[in-house]
Amino acid sequence: MSCDPLRPVDGPLLGISSLATPPRRWSRRRRLGVLAGILLAIYVAAAYLMIPAMWRWFANRHPALDDLPEIAHTGSGIPGDPINVGLIGHEQEVIGIMLAAKWHPADRITLRSSIRIAAASVLHRPYPDAPVSHLYLWGRKEDLAFQLPVGRDPRQRHHVRFWRSEKLDDDGRPLWAGSVTFDRSVGISHRTGQITHHIAADVDAERDLLFQALQATGDLTELHVDKGFHKKLIGRNGGGDPWHTDGDLYIGVIKPGTPE
Repeated sequence: MSCDPLRPVDGPLLGISSLATPPRRWSRRRRLGVLAGILLAIYVAAAYLMIPAMWRWFANRHPALDDLPEIAHTGSGIPGDPINVGLIGHEQEVIGIMLAAKWHPADRITLRSSIRIAAASVLHRPYPDAPVSHLYLWGRKEDLAFQLPVGRDPRQRHHVRFWRSEKLDDDGRPLWAGSVTFDRSVGISHRTGQITHHIAADVDAERDLLFQALQATGDLTELHVDKGFHKKLIGRNGGGDPWHTDGDLYIGVIKPGTPE
């Protein structure tokens, strides 16, 4: 019995699916088109979004930032709390937005206020306007101070000091450089032995908390973040308390004419 010679079979073999068609490779023209589209998107984002934003910040950068110190000092010249916030506006605008954010102006340090804060701390009595100790920037003590009470007495509180810059922006408004920290307890200074408040180490948490409150008022028109403002990211303040930061300085521009 003879066998027919092997010959090609027309159509697929029974029970065996045909081989999948191999994917077609992109043509050179198509690859160049996709690359051109990506480059165009990058150009549009840079030319119309990123670069104009950078120029706006450069153009609006307050002149006082050029010589702004990173740290405030005590009256004895000991390094104090780090500068981590700033507001641009007139004095009444700063007071107005802080009041709107529910932060209380701190009383001046007098014999009466010193006795009152001591009594309130010992007897656990509220004192929402309790004074804060002086720190110095640009050779002078703070111009304004505010606090947000925590608990029943002034042992714990959020507080911020502001110093008015002498330099003005193009609108004639100063920068108010600030240092915001959290007083976690009352104790003895590790440097001088005097009675003082001890601060929490995470000063960035206080910076963020303050700006959340300020933004909630609706009276900030802009928020700038000066990346890497602090070259030294850890330190100790005048009471010997440690602090640490990511190095960023938050600067808020207050809406002009914010009422007191």
